Amino acid sequence: MTNERLLKRTIVKEVIDSKFLQEPRTLRIYLPPGYNEILSYPVVYCQDGEEFFNFGRIATWANQLILEEGVEPFIIVGVEVNTKVRTEEYAPFGNRFDAYLSCFAEEIIPFVEQKYPVRKEPAERVLAGDSLGGSVSVHLALRYPHLFTRIISLSGAYYEKTQNMIQEERDLSWLNIYMIVGLQEDNYATDTGVYNFVELNRSTKALLEERGATVSYLEKEGRHLWGFWQKELPAALMYFLG
Repeated sequence: MTNERLLKRTIVKEVIDSKFLQEPRTLRIYLPPGYNEILSYPVVYCQDGEEFFNFGRIATWANQLILEEGVEPFIIVGVEVNTKVRTEEYAPFGNRFDAYLSCFAEEIIPFVEQKYPVRKEPAERVLAGDSLGGSVSVHLALRYPHLFTRIISLSGAYYEKTQNMIQEERDLSWLNIYMIVGLQEDNYATDTGVYNFVELNRSTKALLEERGATVSYLEKEGRHLWGFWQKELPAALMYFLG
């Protein structure tokens, strides 16, 4: 029987007006059990916010980690995206990419930090994303290393342009990334072509490690689907928050 405590979740919706994207952007904010505004909390920021909550069940996992595993309570901020323009925002060759990075770092982060008691040190802030959400999280860290140093990458879409940008970096010793990819992702069709995600992740891992990044890397049986990532989320969260 499912434990009722795990299903009782507090999720607040916020909308910010982004001057960079020139449109409103919705945030879903999970507040942990026993939430108290006079305390301070680590925070996980998720790309594809709606999917992390609906398909990744991240709020239920968070409750379980906090209530049953003794993990320190944390806040989750899911940043929603319109799937029609997702590639334009998340891919470095997209026409909304720069605006999205600016919106995330210069509008969303200050909004959340002003309104919620999240900790402001980079070590208390985790970026999480699947596929292009994983790679855009890396791009955010590369552009704003004073804000982001910890990344959860679920089957990151590390296309050539992203790998080239990583290659240009000299020292990534400040970066700590948890990467996982499914072994059945070797021939995956996206809106920009068919890719071998296993190879993309292996070669990106090597690029990151050559530049001194701390990489926790896993390959497991799995496809490029939430059915795979959802089961892997608790271990990924525990890596940084446990």
